[in-house]
Amino acid sequence: MADRNVSTVTEFILLGLTDNSELNIFLFSLLLLIYVSTVLGNFWVITLIVASDQLHSPKYFFLRHLAFLDVCYSSVFIPKMLVSYVAGQKAISYHGCLLQYALVSMLLTTECFLLAAMAYDRYVAICCPLHYRALMTPMCCIYLVTASFLLGCANSLTHLSSLLSLSFCGPNVVNHYFCDILLLFQLSCSDTHYSEILFIVLSGATSVTTFLTVIGSYLGILLNVLKMHSARGRYKALSTCASHLTVVTLFYGTVIFTYLGTSSSYSQNRAKIFSVFYTLLLPVLNLLIYGIRNREAKEAMKRMIQRKILAQ
Repeated sequence: MADRNVSTVTEFILLGLTDNSELNIFLFSLLLLIYVSTVLGNFWVITLIVASDQLHSPKYFFLRHLAFLDVCYSSVFIPKMLVSYVAGQKAISYHGCLLQYALVSMLLTTECFLLAAMAYDRYVAICCPLHYRALMTPMCCIYLVTASFLLGCANSLTHLSSLLSLSFCGPNVVNHYFCDILLLFQLSCSDTHYSEILFIVLSGATSVTTFLTVIGSYLGILLNVLKMHSARGRYKALSTCASHLTVVTLFYGTVIFTYLGTSSSYSQNRAKIFSVFYTLLLPVLNLLIYGIRNREAKEAMKRMIQRKILAQ
């Protein structure tokens, strides 16, 4: 019993996306392209929002933090994967593995609450337009973002303390490209019953709370839109929600499908594919939806370029 909390495993082996070594160069090139696009694109979005007075609104305040989350999210996974494909280094230290999952948990939880805050912002903008500025004050937006990050940190630290209480005495092979907590439970030689219940309760509470907030906000928006007599007004109201609704659908859809699988080999491979979507591709899609295809962002960019040219 004295040795129960002493881990004999000092590192874990991440199998990655595939065990086909012939794909290493292709995957390295693809991941490098995704990472560079995500980092540069999201920093461009952040810079544009900060520099443009036209985009100083609650909607873009939340978007700026979402872009920051996407940069952090990609940085948790891709650099390690790039090293793995170049140097063949699949090992990750015990503490590095737990830290990686802690960061994943924090960022994932924070994004859930941030998307819920963005849905509430759209609800207030469409259903209470006359009171929008009074309700969505800068201080209110700061509180919502701060609360999202604090809840993410609290959730992450709770899961981390749960993982630190477990012993790992072999095997140490993780059939994934990152340290997923469900796979770590399978590798532990301790009783994981309490940790699994804690994971289900916290993950369920986060998912249900934020999802119901999103659904409630959009039901309110829908009811308000149906009362509008002007077709143009309906189109304008719905178009302001289209980008956020697309991101929310992709995010919750892939996360739900990822963690509804069983422990079979087929389901694990399927979960890995869904994980690729919400961990690696969704940050790029967010950039396309909110940045490149965003009319207001493009107009703000044009104005910035015109000011630079005129200043010269």
